[in-house]
Amino acid sequence: MLGPVLPTAATWLSRGPGLVLTTAVALVAFAVHSAVPVVSALLVAIVIGVVLRNAGWLPAAAEPGVRYSARTVLRLGVVLLGLQLSIPEVVALGWEAIVVIVATVTLTWCFTLLIGRWLRVPRALRMLLATGTAICGASAVAAMSAVLGERESAATPAAPTAGDEAREVADDEDVEDAAATAVAAVTVFGTLSMLVLPTAAAALGLGDHAAGVWVGAGIHEVGQVVAAGGVLGPTVLATAVVTKLGRVVLLAPLVAGVGYARSRRARVAVEHQVAVDSASVVTGAAPTGVAHTRPPLVPGFVLGFLALVAVRSLLPVPAVVLDVVETAATLLLTVAMVALGTGVNLTVLLRRGGPAMLLGLVAALLAAGISLLGVLTLL
Repeated sequence: MLGPVLPTAATWLSRGPGLVLTTAVALVAFAVHSAVPVVSALLVAIVIGVVLRNAGWLPAAAEPGVRYSARTVLRLGVVLLGLQLSIPEVVALGWEAIVVIVATVTLTWCFTLLIGRWLRVPRALRMLLATGTAICGASAVAAMSAVLGERESAATPAAPTAGDEAREVADDEDVEDAAATAVAAVTVFGTLSMLVLPTAAAALGLGDHAAGVWVGAGIHEVGQVVAAGGVLGPTVLATAVVTKLGRVVLLAPLVAGVGYARSRRARVAVEHQVAVDSASVVTGAAPTGVAHTRPPLVPGFVLGFLALVAVRSLLPVPAVVLDVVETAATLLLTVAMVALGTGVNLTVLLRRGGPAMLLGLVAALLAAGISLLGVLTLL
């Protein structure tokens, strides 16, 4: 039973070159971020991955490890994010701040999807832009891309043809192109928000609590929130970080909901195929040769994420453990971003860049505007 489940030594050996490559590039991205903190390590990783692929510098021997990085390593990184979140800390902000957080995430996500459809932005790309802007920037893009990267159909041919394999690769590349574009957009407009919101909060005369909630609810990345909140003082910074983590808590139900909707569609397809094959048996016709698999209603990595949120919320976790896990999560996500970057077709990326950047700008304005309206109304 364990043979088909646990990877063999040969499998790990085949993954080795790719894992070494993506890890080495991730460390370079970390170094760039350390030298220039305003530059996201995740963005640097994707850019280097794009260059490696489109310049033809990615060796064939690295492909298995790169694919493993883009899927399994990505999911593990998302799971570890859960240990950063404490529900009691978010609740302590007060119901008004919680309403602002939920309204900002919900309305930003929904309106970005609607406007993206009107702008004819591809479905996967608008989903990733909406999630990255509404939740926590590049990390949220990574989490949602893990769900969108799953194959739409749960009915897999027993003996896939070359055409089937080509379609699967194309689907994966579409998500990878979309992820690279989304990370670029949320990084650019998150950085602009980081520069604008502290000045605007001071100009509006917001109190420390209100300013902290606005900064935490209106800016994309946790690191950007820390930078913006620090400009306004330690009280604003503390409130902003907890508010931001309140948005991150909503990552799990959002990703789980999208995963559930996709799995329901896949299950309907499976049930239809079972009915067709049953009819074939009754009539004596040849069955379709499809192996029927039913995907989980909620992705396993989301359950892992929630489990670590529960651990952080219910048990005392030493600060040193939190620091180590936070660094590990960032490293794993950076490794995964390298792999996603290697799947990007630069021609496609440049072609769809205009509408995507416009949608990223609109989404950033939505997040800042909705959260400010909530702060002015409730706080």
